[in-house]
Amino acid sequence: MSKDELIPAATVMMLRDTESGPEVFMVVRHHEIDFASGALVFPGGKADKADFDSGLRAHCGNAEAFDDKELALRIASIRESFEECGILLAREKGQSDFVSAARLKELDGWRDRFNNRDATMLAFAEAENLEFAVDALGFYAHWITPEMMPKRFDTYFYMARAPQDHIGAHDGSESVDSVWITAAQAIAEADAKKRTVIFPTRMNIEKLAKSGNVDDALAACGDVVTVTPFIEKEGEKSFLRIQPDAGYGDPKEDITRGI
Repeated sequence: MSKDELIPAATVMMLRDTESGPEVFMVVRHHEIDFASGALVFPGGKADKADFDSGLRAHCGNAEAFDDKELALRIASIRESFEECGILLAREKGQSDFVSAARLKELDGWRDRFNNRDATMLAFAEAENLEFAVDALGFYAHWITPEMMPKRFDTYFYMARAPQDHIGAHDGSESVDSVWITAAQAIAEADAKKRTVIFPTRMNIEKLAKSGNVDDALAACGDVVTVTPFIEKEGEKSFLRIQPDAGYGDPKEDITRGI
């Protein structure tokens, strides 16, 4: 794979309301994972070839609203959030509510199957009579890995209100810990060096911090500017920058020691 070839990926900012503001579910990546090892991230990962199966259209809510790529990325984000944190944005076919906690428990065995690459979303939907709630996802952000990186991702960030009775739990494989956390707490712990938070994650946490509740956060979805970070030199220092019209202010992260 050349460095110019982009790997399609998707991630979900799963939210719930609390008295302290919206909390987002985050996982700690396993230290042996080849991307963002040990970092606090939103559940997500690469889109699989099977996520693009045209047969999945019959198992997605309001699928006609999305083109093939967008639908596949939304499906990938639902698969990854189920696999990594046990929260499933799906309904019983023909129903309007998300699957119940009791039904979710019955489906838990599929998480290992997805982890082991032994299942597809189409097989999951057909076997369990499910409809994936792609229409419950808000499109929050779009980031492309900088050109100087050896592996480049084309990552779509989605946002959803977590089903009320889906608790969330890391898979113990790709992710080794998990937490429901407010944006302010995540920022404070990153600043105190208690947690590792990579640049795109940090920017989206800071953006989330502007929202007082889940409805506010979801209302910010849809008006997305694609972000491709770049390096700017100032004397002997190097800074990671993004364009100032992307909705994140004008951040400037010193990466001199990392080069």
